[in-house]
Amino acid sequence: MAFTAIVVFAAVLALGLIFFRLHSLPERLGHKKLQFEIVAVLGLLSLFTHVHAFWVAGLLLALIDLPDFQTPLKRMASSLEKLSEEKAPPEIAPVPLPAPPQPEPGA
Repeated sequence: MAFTAIVVFAAVLALGLIFFRLHSLPERLGHKKLQFEIVAVLGLLSLFTHVHAFWVAGLLLALIDLPDFQTPLKRMASSLEKLSEEKAPPEIAPVPLPAPPQPEPGA
């Protein structure tokens, strides 16, 4: 009886470890990528709601490399700054608001 209890406990523990290891696959694949936070949230949603579509979406998102749009845009902005010979746009002075009309006395 004791041996059976130990075997059942070890089997449940091993299956739990395998399940959580498989479940964290998208997070491990998407590590060091731009979309890591989205993949992690999808993994948590699938874990707590038991909707496997979130896990599949997270796995697919982890496998896809999103293109880097930020670097070329920064390079274009710095090149345009050099062409215009300005480092930063000039500060615009705030325009004072007109005073509200005063009611006429005795009216």
